[in-house]
Amino acid sequence: MKFKPLHDRVVVKRLESDEKTAGGIIIPDTAKEKPSEGEVVAVGPGEVTEDGKLKAMNVKPGDKILFGKWSGTEVKLDGSDLLIMKESDIMGIIE
Repeated sequence: MKFKPLHDRVVVKRLESDEKTAGGIIIPDTAKEKPSEGEVVAVGPGEVTEDGKLKAMNVKPGDKILFGKWSGTEVKLDGSDLLIMKESDIMGIIE
C-alpha cells in the first residue's frame, strides 16, 4: 500500500466476524453487525503537541485493536475496505 496517514491517524482493516452464533445458528451477511475489531495497517508519525513536540503513537502496524462502533471513516484503497481513524478512537490493543 502506498498510503501514509498524517498526524495521529491510523489505517485499520476490520477483522471478519464469525459466521455462526455459539448455538450454531448461521448469521446471514445482511444481519451481521460490522466488527469492532481490526488490525492496524499503517500509522502516522504522531500528534504534534501545543509546544511543538511530537507525541509518539501507542499502536504499530500488525497490532490487533478494539475500536468504537461508529469510529473512523470507511475508504477503499487498493481494492481493500479500510478505516481511517484517530488513535484516540482506539479503545485498546488485544493481546
